[in-house]
Amino acid sequence: MSISAINIGTSAMHRAADRFEASAGRVARFGTGLGGEVDLATEMVDVMMAETDFKAATKIVRVADEMAGSLLDILA
Repeated sequence: MSISAINIGTSAMHRAADRFEASAGRVARFGTGLGGEVDLATEMVDVMMAETDFKAATKIVRVADEMAGSLLDILA
C-alpha cells in the first residue's frame, strides 16, 4: 500500500511542478508579444495552486514513508 501511495505522491509532485513551469513560462513571455494575452492574476493563482498541490503531495510521500518504516519496525 505505501509503495503505491509513494508513486501517487511523486506523480502528483511532477504534475504540480509541470503546472508551475508552464505558468512561469507564460509569465516570462508577458509583455513580449510572444505568448498572446497573459492574465497575471490567473497565472499567480495557478502558481499558488501548484505550490499547494506540491506541498500536499510531499505530505503523502512523507506519510507513506513513515508507514513503511513502521511496518518494517513491526516486522523486525
